[in-house]
Amino acid sequence: MTTTPAALFDVDGTLLDTAYFHALAWWEALRQYDRTVPTSRVHRAVGMGSDQLLDHLLGSERDHGDDEAITAAHDALYARFWPQIQPLPRAADLLRACADRGWRVILASSASERELVVLRRALDADDAITAATSADDVSATKPAPDLVRAALARADAEPEHAVFIGDTVWDVTAAGRARVPCIAVETGGSDARELLAAGAAEVHRDTAELLADLDRSLLGRPAR
Repeated sequence: MTTTPAALFDVDGTLLDTAYFHALAWWEALRQYDRTVPTSRVHRAVGMGSDQLLDHLLGSERDHGDDEAITAAHDALYARFWPQIQPLPRAADLLRACADRGWRVILASSASERELVVLRRALDADDAITAATSADDVSATKPAPDLVRAALARADAEPEHAVFIGDTVWDVTAAGRARVPCIAVETGGSDARELLAAGAAEVHRDTAELLADLDRSLLGRPAR
């Protein structure tokens, strides 16, 4: 691997304001299959992959017969929000600033290829993005480290030359298991205290604040 530094960005809730769209889509998908889960619990699980999320909300010992249908319902319900997806404050500017400083910018997403097209279009920062991961690149989802490792592979980078940027405790945990330091933002709904407790190296209110604090952050000077 090269020593080119890599900035690995989670997408949903970190760069794009989608966390609550996912929460509503999962809540409604569960309700359609007679699983009633408070939206507050659903929201707290957003950031996990569908397999981990359903185990977390419904218990791993349950009948898994409806899992595929519930996940498909979530995907269809979430797709209704696609036209409304917006970037979080100055998200695209943050990616460009990182690229200008010598970071290889990787989107660490477990979205489907079709959904990733929608997300990248909404973000409108392809000029700063080196590569992206998708659902095809992982067999185990967050908080497992597979997605972070897949993003490292896309960047051709070692963990010590990378920083992961996410918005949930699941992001922080996955990055830690991959031995990559994590910067967190609060735009997914998790607050600074719980993100720091999960192991985040630093926490910012949103992408605009991280951009303003870039010189003082882990993204200030790429670790070559």
